[in-house]
Amino acid sequence: MKPLHQIIGKPLITEKTSLQKEIGQVVAFEVVRNANKIEIKQAVEQAFDVKVKKVNTALMAGKVKRRGLVIGKRSNWKKAYVTLEEGSNIDFFGV
Repeated sequence: MKPLHQIIGKPLITEKTSLQKEIGQVVAFEVVRNANKIEIKQAVEQAFDVKVKKVNTALMAGKVKRRGLVIGKRSNWKKAYVTLEEGSNIDFFGV
């Protein structure tokens, strides 16, 4: 298995993911594109000391950006929605 910091990139904290966390114990992470669901589950369980119920992944297409006449494209990336078991919680802010 790869090291944890090579699988989990950063947590995705948006309005949608904050609402999902409150309602259904779902947390979203940006992960590397070649990580599979089993690796993501093991990495989250080890990093945050929680029990993971299931993992859903989605490949996100990079946006096309333009600066003047130059057109470029951002890299594609992968998003993982991690559903936690009852009683498990991840607190990113520690408040």
